[in-house]
Amino acid sequence: MALFGQLLYMIIEIYIFIIIASVIVSWLIAFNVISMDHPAAKNLVSFLGRATDPVMKPVQRFIPSIGGIDISPIIVIFGLMFLQGAVVSLLMGSIVY
Repeated sequence: MALFGQLLYMIIEIYIFIIIASVIVSWLIAFNVISMDHPAAKNLVSFLGRATDPVMKPVQRFIPSIGGIDISPIIVIFGLMFLQGAVVSLLMGSIVY
């Protein structure tokens, strides 16, 4: 069970980094650092959207933007961190930080 707990912990950690990457890329696009005319940028945005949209879209429906700033990634990351601590601690028998 400890091996499964470690695997689950790492998967959640990787997903948190994917959400952070998605936020950073959206900022870079908003400030015209990355051009969406480039095919690699389109592929990156498409991948990040497919990876994060299933979790982010339901949260975005309930949490409106505050002053034009989308806080749903923060809510999702906190939720994932809570899930990471709760579920993994049950599987591994101790709290993992």
